[in-house]
Amino acid sequence: QVQLVESGGGLVQAGGSLRLSCAASGRTFRNYAMGWFRQAPGNEREFVATISWSGGITTYADSVRGRFTISRDNAKNTLYLQMNSLKPEDTAVYYCAATSTYGVVLSTQYNYWGQGTQVTVSS
Repeated sequence: QVQLVESGGGLVQAGGSLRLSCAASGRTFRNYAMGWFRQAPGNEREFVATISWSGGITTYADSVRGRFTISRDNAKNTLYLQMNSLKPEDTAVYYCAATSTYGVVLSTQYNYWGQGTQVTVSS
C-alpha cells in the first residue's frame, strides 16, 4: 500500500502559478513511477504528467507542456507539480497517483491515488 496526500491547491488568477505537492507514505516511494491527473466537473479524469522512478524521464499532456513541470524528491517521499501561466481551463481537482510502470497515461494503469486538491483559475 502507498498512501498519497496532495496539498497546495487554491484560487489563482489567470497567468499565475501554483505548486502542488504529494506526500507519500507506506511502501518505498522510489519504487513507483508517479503521475498527476486532473478532473473538471462533468469531465473524465485526464492525464497531466508522469515521472519515472528516478525522476530522470518525464512525459506531459500537450495541454500543459511548457507550462507545468513534474518533479520528485525521493529523499522526502514527495512529488511536485509546478504550474505556471495558469489558464481558466486548468481549473480542476488534481490527483497524484502511483504506478509500477513508467510512461502509462491511463488512469486505470495507476494503482494508488490521493484524495485530490482543488485548483481554481479565475479569468
